[in-house]
Amino acid sequence: MKQTWKPGTLLYPLPAVLVSCGTVEKPNAMTAAWTGTICSDPVMAYVSIRPERHSYGLIEKSGEFVLNLTTEKLARATDLCGVKSGRDTDKFRLCRLTPENAAEISAPLIKESPVNIECKVEKIVPLGSHSMFIGRVLAVDVEESLLDSKGRLQLEKANLLAYSHGEYFALGRKIGTFGWTVRKK
Repeated sequence: MKQTWKPGTLLYPLPAVLVSCGTVEKPNAMTAAWTGTICSDPVMAYVSIRPERHSYGLIEKSGEFVLNLTTEKLARATDLCGVKSGRDTDKFRLCRLTPENAAEISAPLIKESPVNIECKVEKIVPLGSHSMFIGRVLAVDVEESLLDSKGRLQLEKANLLAYSHGEYFALGRKIGTFGWTVRKK
């Protein structure tokens, strides 16, 4: 038997990312789980942010942001960047994060993140409590240690974080690959 609840945000797990914005000289980061891919051609991603967040204004003004994937090693920084405001805290200094120049935009990458997704804002969609920043992906920066000898990404080596209903989780074991249920033996 199931209970029927009022509408809620229970689509979990989600990626836990650090969204960096601002500049390399004056960087800011915030934690977001309401993020993802929305198109593959052209490559588009989004992040939903409350208008009262400090990062909202920075991204709205610059038109740029970076989605930095998080890892078990970044768990503390991921949480701190979600509960502290960049208005009165230098989160990069607090969390010992290193801002790096991006390849295509002015917003900084987070060096400690294994994968950085550089986005240029295409559209801001006000939705109510949050606005969705739709970004065209201009570049993806990948830590070379995650590439095998053929240059293929082995993202499972990154020990990525996921967020589920107020809790952070390390991603677990692989149980299959895309199409494994129909692949010929």
